[in-house]
Amino acid sequence: MTAPTDIQPDQLPATIRGYLAAHDARDTDTALRAFTPTAVVVDDGVTYRGTEEIRAFLAKAGSEFTYTSTLVGAQRGGDAHWVATKHLEGDFPGGVVDLRYRFVMDGDAIAELVIAL
Repeated sequence: MTAPTDIQPDQLPATIRGYLAAHDARDTDTALRAFTPTAVVVDDGVTYRGTEEIRAFLAKAGSEFTYTSTLVGAQRGGDAHWVATKHLEGDFPGGVVDLRYRFVMDGDAIAELVIAL
C-alpha cells in the first residue's frame, strides 16, 4: 500500500459510498451486496468471514444504540486501499467516537473492511 493521501469523501469509490449509506440506513441486503463472497470484516476485535457471517454482523452492528453518523474524512492508499472516517455521536458508552473504516477493494467489491478507532 502506498502512503495514504487525503481526498474528499465524495472521491471514495461508489461501492464504498454505497456501503456506508446502506449501513447507516441499516439496509443489510444493500450493504451486503458491496462485498465479495469471501470478504472479511473486522470490528471490535471480532472477525467475520464470508457472506453469512458478514450478514449477521451488518444486521447487529450498532442496533442496540441510537446515534448520528457523519462522514468527516477520506484517504486513498493506492488503487485498492481506502479509508473513510466517520464521526458518531449517540447513547453508546463514551457518546462520541471517530471510527476509521479501512477498505481493501477487489475490483468494484469490498474484499476486506477493518473498523477501528
